[in-house]
Amino acid sequence: MENFTPTVLQTEALSVGYTSNKGQLVIAERVNLNLKKGELVGLVGANGIGKSTLLRTLATIQEPLGGKIKINSQNLETYTPQELAKVLSLVLTEQLIAKNLSVFEMIALGRQPYTNWVGKLTKDDVAFIESAIERTNLSKLKHRKCYELSDGQLQKVMIARALAQDTQLIILDEPTTHLDMYHKAYILKLLQNICKKTGKTILFSSHEIDLAIQLCDKMVVMTPTGIIADAPCKLIEQGIFKSLFPDDLITFDDQTGSFRVRK
Repeated sequence: MENFTPTVLQTEALSVGYTSNKGQLVIAERVNLNLKKGELVGLVGANGIGKSTLLRTLATIQEPLGGKIKINSQNLETYTPQELAKVLSLVLTEQLIAKNLSVFEMIALGRQPYTNWVGKLTKDDVAFIESAIERTNLSKLKHRKCYELSDGQLQKVMIARALAQDTQLIILDEPTTHLDMYHKAYILKLLQNICKKTGKTILFSSHEIDLAIQLCDKMVVMTPTGIIADAPCKLIEQGIFKSLFPDDLITFDDQTGSFRVRK
């Protein structure tokens, strides 16, 4: 008998895009996703395909054009803001405004859904913060100011803040932007370890398709004709990655699971 793994995030016939006076601009439609507990899921696609639009819709930053989004089998619109903040945390690519905070203080902001109206931290809050700091290897930096950190260190702080929020689902929009190759791999490996050790479900968008193929349990591939979600090996078997980009410049090698530039 197979072990049952709960579904954390589910979409049903979801349509995403924008509404204006001229009507609706549909970016993607009939999106049916099913993300399980403990899965690391990479969202990939060409530039401008709509990855951020999909993530922003899943995170309630913008309204869906149609369909349903469920977290833990509950419709997203039925959550109050405080309830939602206890099941979903979000890491965006926007620059931080409050970089004068220390690393500890920035991570402590993740406890806001649980603190009282004056924001006083309890022993339990501090324990969650310290655990997040330890999991992201930030112990030596926790008293440093955020403006003193490198891009890679700052990204780890934002991941730690999401961990301190203690949600079942974490959504990250391009967490490896502006990082060199080593730190791109480091961040994605960190996310993989978090999923394995905590059982959290992490959905992230990325241009690092080769790395995502190696590290993700599941990938969501956005193409001009639709969205396909499956294990990386099955997507390779279906030839999905071959259709991502025009083949006049780069090709996908099924054997190595990576892209190559045509000579």
